Amino acid sequence: MTLSVPLIIAYSSMAIMLAFACIGSAIGVTMCGNTTIGSLKKNPDIFGKSMILCALPSTQGLYGFAGFFFMLNALKGLNFEIALGPSLAMAAAAIALGFTAYFSAIWQAKLCANGINEMGNGHDVFSRTMILAVFPELYAILTFAATFLALP
Repeated sequence: MTLSVPLIIAYSSMAIMLAFACIGSAIGVTMCGNTTIGSLKKNPDIFGKSMILCALPSTQGLYGFAGFFFMLNALKGLNFEIALGPSLAMAAAAIALGFTAYFSAIWQAKLCANGINEMGNGHDVFSRTMILAVFPELYAILTFAATFLALP
């Protein structure tokens, strides 16, 4: 395998995609976990439901990993020989997924953290929080699906 500029562009953008998606998820689950710890002091019965809400922002990291996996397989299918045009299209899709997953995870976590806080206050908002948490997730899913269109 010879390193070429298009291959370096493809790999670099894949790394950016994976890093941003995973960093966003790590921040998101930590935000929810911190809120859970505070809310458990008021209402220790919410741990199970809170744990589910804490896990939601982790899916964006999975989208980044899956995107990395699919792009790596596309490069393997091309014998690691890619032209500049397709590598730039791949880079654009990868960077779009990385940034969208990053922000989607954080904003989804803020929404989930508010739900966890209210559950700690004794309000039954778990199912409503789950429904509302789908909306930020949707944009990460759409961007993940769009990465397939950019694969060579």
